[in-house]
Amino acid sequence: TGTARDPAGPAGPPAASNMAAPNAGVSCEDFSEFQDALRAMRTIDDRIVHELNTTLPTVSFAGKVDASQTCKQLYESLIEVHRSREKAIKTCIAQTATVVNKLRDDRLKDADDLALIRHLRKEQTKLKLMQSELNVEEVVNDRSLKLFNERCRIYYKPPKNP
Repeated sequence: TGTARDPAGPAGPPAASNMAAPNAGVSCEDFSEFQDALRAMRTIDDRIVHELNTTLPTVSFAGKVDASQTCKQLYESLIEVHRSREKAIKTCIAQTATVVNKLRDDRLKDADDLALIRHLRKEQTKLKLMQSELNVEEVVNDRSLKLFNERCRIYYKPPKNP
């Protein structure tokens, strides 16, 4: 009958702190790898409902878990991973934009190089896809923070400017 958390004992930090994937290893070269890395980094957002259900007390256990501390730790984990992902996306956008600009300059010097033109188009497409990930990121973050606020608003008020 061993459970991961003893309801009679003090509550440890929420498991969310373990769900924040590191952003080391986000590859900007290959868009599929870039998306895979973001997907791994979005684990905390994908599991937010489960996390809230398993870490916040029901009415019967309300006195046994420090809900305000649990919510604070979950919020800090969310904000940390959101910032990390945004930084990774913006870094890849900047790197890809640099490549696109260099290829554009090269094309001006040799407008007949078909391989160069194909490479430029490929990089431009990758840049557009990476820029669209910023929109996806905004939706994912808004959803997670909305769910967080629905469940934690009575236990923890996050700072106005995270």
